[in-house]
Amino acid sequence: MLAKDIYHNTVKKALIKDGWEITHDPLRIRLARGKNLFVDLGAERLLAAERGTEKIAIEVKSFTRPSEMKDLEEAVGQFVLYAHLMLRYYPEYTLFLAVNENTCKTVFEEEAGQTLIEDGIIRLFSFDPIQEVIVRWIP
Repeated sequence: MLAKDIYHNTVKKALIKDGWEITHDPLRIRLARGKNLFVDLGAERLLAAERGTEKIAIEVKSFTRPSEMKDLEEAVGQFVLYAHLMLRYYPEYTLFLAVNENTCKTVFEEEAGQTLIEDGIIRLFSFDPIQEVIVRWIP
């Protein structure tokens, strides 16, 4: 069984409250030679004006290590790997990193995190772990 992040179910509930339907838990990326990678969640929602659907994949990260920079390095590496594989296997999905609002403020509003956002390396959203709601989307 795959280990889930401590905020996995919180993010799932927040996405549902935000109008998303969870379609994959997890979203499997099947690689050649029987290898698999797993993105935490896949979700979609109806776009009424365009009569289509928007699809996202979500990697949930809790940033619980003593070093936020080590957590950031690991999260970015995983995000970049998944993003490139998603382009190949699931091009209709947009990948997002999900972090709690406190992590968003302490990591992604600082220079290293801001650089990743401004340079288009990552997309993320923050959530409130108590209210189980999405706080903000950061493209």
